[in-house]
Amino acid sequence: MKVVILAGGFGTRISEATSIIPKPMVEIGGKPILWHIMKIYSSYGFKDFIICCGYKQYVIKEYFANYFRHNCDMTVNLADNSIQILDNHSEQWKVTMIDTGINTLTGGRVKRIQKYIGNESFLLTYGDGLSDVNILKTVEAHKKSGKILSLLAYQPSGRLGVLDIEDNGIVHSFLEKPKESGSWINAGFFVCDAKLFEYINGDNEMLEHEPMQRIIREKQLHAYKYDGFWKPMDTLRDNNELNELWNSGKAPWKIW
Repeated sequence: MKVVILAGGFGTRISEATSIIPKPMVEIGGKPILWHIMKIYSSYGFKDFIICCGYKQYVIKEYFANYFRHNCDMTVNLADNSIQILDNHSEQWKVTMIDTGINTLTGGRVKRIQKYIGNESFLLTYGDGLSDVNILKTVEAHKKSGKILSLLAYQPSGRLGVLDIEDNGIVHSFLEKPKESGSWINAGFFVCDAKLFEYINGDNEMLEHEPMQRIIREKQLHAYKYDGFWKPMDTLRDNNELNELWNSGKAPWKIW
């Protein structure tokens, strides 16, 4: 299965960093959060990535275009400008980076990469959230549900969108950023059937709005409830907290 990562937004809530680089390239422990997300998926054997780029996409493209050389030992012979690779520390990843537009919304970004997915099921996530969830278990639960879309449901202490979920995992409603706390929220780790593309009309659709609401009305959204670690990087404070976890050697998402 391919892994699709939404990495094209402006990241305005962490503008201290995103005025220079796109949000997924903000670093934790010296590596972009995008790298950490990809390491989570690759730890479970998913190594074929499609990155939906947009804002400052050249930063992401240049990072991966030069990744091999920056992660291997080499000898450069200045006499003839030849390069000898001594030891390769690079990842065994295939990374496809697609320009999905500057102002395209999340649903539109997914729709734009449809031709690279075809009729296959795929994994989908945002480029700013980390978790220690077992990806294989989410895939297994999705297949068992028989639904078009599955998402990771998490119950934090407070904010973001809430989900109304039956005991059998069927989602009844989704309300983004309510005032109530302690409800189940969309944690952004999805498993998707290719039929998802049929619910998205174009660039101006948020995946979390009409497409997801329509899927809910048809009882085709399944939730995988999870009570482990999950944390989004919305603000500079979040970034500092994630860096503290990494530097302490206690980062829960470091499963590799």
